[in-house]
Amino acid sequence: MAHEETPAHPDLPALLRTLRVWPPGATELRPFDPGTAPPSPLPLFTAWFADAVRAGQPEPHTMSLATADEDGNPDVRIVMLHGADAAGWSFASHATSRKGRALAARPYAALAFYWPVLGRQVRVRGPVTTAPAEEGQADLHARSTGALAAALTGRQSEELASPEALREASDQAWRQARENPAEPVPGWTLYHLRPETVEFFQGDPERRHVRLEYRRTEFGWARQLLWP
Repeated sequence: MAHEETPAHPDLPALLRTLRVWPPGATELRPFDPGTAPPSPLPLFTAWFADAVRAGQPEPHTMSLATADEDGNPDVRIVMLHGADAAGWSFASHATSRKGRALAARPYAALAFYWPVLGRQVRVRGPVTTAPAEEGQADLHARSTGALAAALTGRQSEELASPEALREASDQAWRQARENPAEPVPGWTLYHLRPETVEFFQGDPERRHVRLEYRRTEFGWARQLLWP
C-alpha cells in the first residue's frame, strides 16, 4: 500500500506575520471628532451601525457576548443583535442554554461589535434583564422560519450523541415551523442589556485611535476620552 503523506501543519507564526490590520483598499478609516458626539450613546451607535451597513460590512448585527457563570468563569460567543432602544441592547437565547444559565446566575454582561471595513468597535457593558415572555415570543415569530426551527430544535449547549440525532430533531423542528409559524417555544428568552458604559473606538492610520466612553451617572451620561 502506498504511503500517504500527512499534510504539513501550517506555520501559525508565519501566517500571522503575513496579515495586516485594516489593509488599504479594504478599510476606510474615517476621521471621528468626539466633540461632535451626541450627549447619549444610542444615537451614535445607530449612526455607526448604519455606516457599517452602507459600507458593506458583512453581518454588522453580529456581536460578541461575554458572560460569567456562577463560579465567575468567563465565556464568550457570537450572537445577533435584536434591537437597541431605551430598554437596552437586545439578544435572545434559550433560558436553559449555557449563556442563559450564566445570565440567571450573574445577570451582567458585555457586548462587542467589530466593523473592520471602517476600523470601528463598539463595546457595551451593563446589567441584563429578561423581557416578558410574550415579548420574547413575538420577537422570535417576527424572524425567519429558520430562526424558529433552530429555536424549536432546542437543547442548546447540551451534549449531542450524534449528527443523526441533530438531523432528526432539526427535521421535525423545520416541519413544525413551516406548519405553524406561531408555534410557541417555551424557555425562549429575549434579554435586554441596559448599558452602564458604552465605548466607541475609531481606528487611525497613525495608531492615534480615538476612544470615546460614555458612562451612566445619576445625572445622565458622562463622556470621556481614553488613551488608545
